[in-house]
Amino acid sequence: MNGPLIGIFNGLTRGDVVLILSQAIVLVLLLGIAFPIHELAHALTARQLGDDTSERLGRITLNPLAHLDPFGTLLFALTGFGWAKPVPVNTYRLRGNPQTSFAIVALAGPVSNLLLAALFALLFRLTPALAERDSLGGGVLLFTLSVAVQLNIFLALFNLIPIPPLDGSRLLTALLPDQGQAWMEQLERYGFIILIALSLTGVLGTLIVQPATWLSRTLLGL
Repeated sequence: MNGPLIGIFNGLTRGDVVLILSQAIVLVLLLGIAFPIHELAHALTARQLGDDTSERLGRITLNPLAHLDPFGTLLFALTGFGWAKPVPVNTYRLRGNPQTSFAIVALAGPVSNLLLAALFALLFRLTPALAERDSLGGGVLLFTLSVAVQLNIFLALFNLIPIPPLDGSRLLTALLPDQGQAWMEQLERYGFIILIALSLTGVLGTLIVQPATWLSRTLLGL
């Protein structure tokens, strides 16, 4: 599985300007918009629920540099699979039931990406009023908006997978009895290994691609 950086390199070696541009757009949209807004949503929700840890660490910002994990960013650029820097949350400072409040904080990330996808889809549908579809600018705009929709949906669905440390595991933990919560905590130490294995074997893509494609096409009206 190749990431956008490999795509850009292949485009340069072939002299394929379209490939270079498309992969650069993917790189900028995910690292510059989707990842930062996802993590910002976590940080804002945690602060709203009483924990200002992320705020004190400078995570209440749209600056991508505050949210990007160096290794996760490089891995995404090379393979198409990666992650941002997790927002630290002190569950003992959250109001209400700690597990439930933590689940709400976790859910905020995927919800922010789904809202972004809906916004970009709306702009995509309005594109004929903004630019000529057949023009170069209109074509690039349409492509950028459609990719933005797809990337945000993929990111939302990926994070809803109930494997630690993804957001879906926080939602599942809130629903499990104490014994199940302890099991999830044990599983977390192997979470990244499991996710990388699922990604390299194609299982992860199979789980996400079909529903993400259907939802993207529905929002885009295709």
